Amino acid sequence: MSVEVVLYRPEWAEMFETLKQAVSEALDGIDFRIEHVGSTAVPGLAAKPVIDIDVILTRWEEFEEVAARLESLGFQRRGDLGIPWREAFTRSPRFAFAHNLYVCRDGMPAVENHLKLRDYLRTHRYDAERYSARKFELAALHPGDIDAYCRGKTELIAEFLAAAGMDEASISEIEAVNLL
Repeated sequence: MSVEVVLYRPEWAEMFETLKQAVSEALDGIDFRIEHVGSTAVPGLAAKPVIDIDVILTRWEEFEEVAARLESLGFQRRGDLGIPWREAFTRSPRFAFAHNLYVCRDGMPAVENHLKLRDYLRTHRYDAERYSARKFELAALHPGDIDAYCRGKTELIAEFLAAAGMDEASISEIEAVNLL
């Protein structure tokens, strides 16, 4: 998989809203919230041009119903991909732009990671600039190796999560998964 990092694009917020509306309508009656996560959720931050969306369930026992409804939108289950309480789904052909959708159990480290990192970078411009620079550097070093690209970001992500107040055990879990 090729690694492309681009400067921030304002239309990413609109793309997220398109996904959010369709998913919200499909999940009507279920207790959930939807968050725009990842670098495209941080104004001014360079990113891979892929919209990341977390569907966060309050009641995990509703997951099977959620999965069935998402399948009606063209999403297909991919499993947890090694991250407990987070189920990945394929991109839906109903949307013309690149996106990743995850269904997460509320309160789990995967959700906390996404939200704390996003919120930290939204409020710490200097660190967001450092992160953008690192992403461009890694994309140039590893243009065809997404795993090496992700591993290369891990130390900086851990630094930001610690500054955002995430506990050491959760950061260690995230580092372990990212460094596989």
